[in-house]
Amino acid sequence: MKTATIPPLRVTPELREAAESVLQDGESLSGFVERSLVKQIEYRKAQQEFIARGLAARDKSRETGQYVTEAESLAALGGILEKHRSTE
Repeated sequence: MKTATIPPLRVTPELREAAESVLQDGESLSGFVERSLVKQIEYRKAQQEFIARGLAARDKSRETGQYVTEAESLAALGGILEKHRSTE
């Protein structure tokens, strides 16, 4: 596959300096920017999927009339948290 380029990015000297100050050994600024872009894309896709699941759950609840109470939700989340704490 052919590679493509991202448009040049103009930043303040302070932002460039801040980015360079957190580079790890052997890491280039362009590599840092590329990884940051990949992570931001992953984050936004996950965010979109989360919202879509929430809207689908809302629609299903409206259709069926079945809702989960706040107490039930918190109990379920507490169970998940305890499960993960016990595996640490």
